[in-house]
Amino acid sequence: MIAKIAKIAGLCLAFLLVAGASAYLTLTLIIKSEDTVIVPDLVGKDVVSALEVLTDLQLNTKVNGSEYNQKYPKNHVTFQEPEAGSEIKKDRDVRIIISKGAKNILMPNVVTLSDQQARMIFDENGFTRGKLSHTYSSTVEKDHVIVQVPEAGDLITRGAKADILVSSGPRPVKYVMPDLSGHFFDQAVLIIENANLTVGNIRSQFDKQKTRNSIIGQEPLAGYSVNVSSPVHLVINRPSAKADGDRLHRPLYGSLLQHRINIGFLKKRVRVELENTETTTDIFDDYIKPGDEIWVLVPRDHDATVFIFEDDELVRTRMYEAW
Repeated sequence: MIAKIAKIAGLCLAFLLVAGASAYLTLTLIIKSEDTVIVPDLVGKDVVSALEVLTDLQLNTKVNGSEYNQKYPKNHVTFQEPEAGSEIKKDRDVRIIISKGAKNILMPNVVTLSDQQARMIFDENGFTRGKLSHTYSSTVEKDHVIVQVPEAGDLITRGAKADILVSSGPRPVKYVMPDLSGHFFDQAVLIIENANLTVGNIRSQFDKQKTRNSIIGQEPLAGYSVNVSSPVHLVINRPSAKADGDRLHRPLYGSLLQHRINIGFLKKRVRVELENTETTTDIFDDYIKPGDEIWVLVPRDHDATVFIFEDDELVRTRMYEAW
């Protein structure tokens, strides 16, 4: 009877041991399967896609560097550790190396592009900025590339220098400075305009031996080579104003202000207002036909601001410093 009881007890104990071991192994496998993942194949994928895949699997991305690679494009994975198919726990690191692109690439064509675009392309492809030279060109737009070295299509190593020759636009047209000596002021202005030059600063000084209100000095001097639209500064033979009570006891200094009326159908009332530290006054007020221009001498004995109105609407403002 005792033997029979012992046998039954042994069987029960064995059953409990087997059941406990099975439960332990099952639970262990379940827990282990929940904590581990299979490392995906990242080689050949772009960095953004690789990062998304690893993040979804609760793995950390560690970039161990970059390298030139002829097979994989720039910013694509060339190597990973652990290898694809490995089983690792979540929150572990996966180390990758990123491609910098091919070591040798074809030189891109930047001719006729702006110098800014050319430099951006060089930077994107890993070239070092070389010499930047300028020359006049009648066929290539200003600030655009005329010539590049190396030439487009050449096989170049990344990091090599790239030189460009940039257009400065058409060569400026040169004029010979006319002689304005002896001409009256209005005649001198007409000569300057016809020579495609502009009137610069104007001052006065008096020489009794020469005709009043005539030009007795100019800069640049007659015969000099000048570019189109260059300013011409004039000296007018004119005595200083010395009227009693007048504050202007000095030679006249001023700048000639030009203003053109836009094309239209009706005359416009043009008013030029001069404002300085002492007073505000109109120095011009008249009706002007469309397309015509006016010239106004602005005194420079004080800091001043000039306001130009067309039909009482402010269209232009300019500030002058005293000489």
